[in-house]
Amino acid sequence: MKRISLLLAPLLAVAAFFAFGPSSSAAGFPKGSPSFKTDYNSALKASKASGKPMLVVFSATWCAPCQANKKKVYPSPSVKAYHDKFIWVYLDTDKKENTKVVQMFKVSGIPHIQFVSAGGKSIDKVVGGTTPSKFAKKLGQVLKKMR
Repeated sequence: MKRISLLLAPLLAVAAFFAFGPSSSAAGFPKGSPSFKTDYNSALKASKASGKPMLVVFSATWCAPCQANKKKVYPSPSVKAYHDKFIWVYLDTDKKENTKVVQMFKVSGIPHIQFVSAGGKSIDKVVGGTTPSKFAKKLGQVLKKMR
């Protein structure tokens, strides 16, 4: 039994690398995804200038539900209608430069999607994996709260 697990470990590592490896950074979003910023402060400035709320995605390359959202939810046709209604921000929780923002929003589990007004005030959040239709519904609800 030990021999089998010793053989499977490298295979699982290779599979994880290809499933969640280098292409899953903010630059590696699938075609049709919203345009993500990767710096909270520059996103906040853009939000203030445009008057659009921010959608801040706290994620990590090793998080399977995060990667599922990235590949299936954000570029989906039902969510695409909301791409230009928000300033989209993608922050890797494993990166040291994002620690302050992670602490500010008390992120304790990922995926954690924080909705922030153009003034920097927290509006709402979603924690955990989701589906395109549920997420699109939440985006609509957040925009109604803004009015």
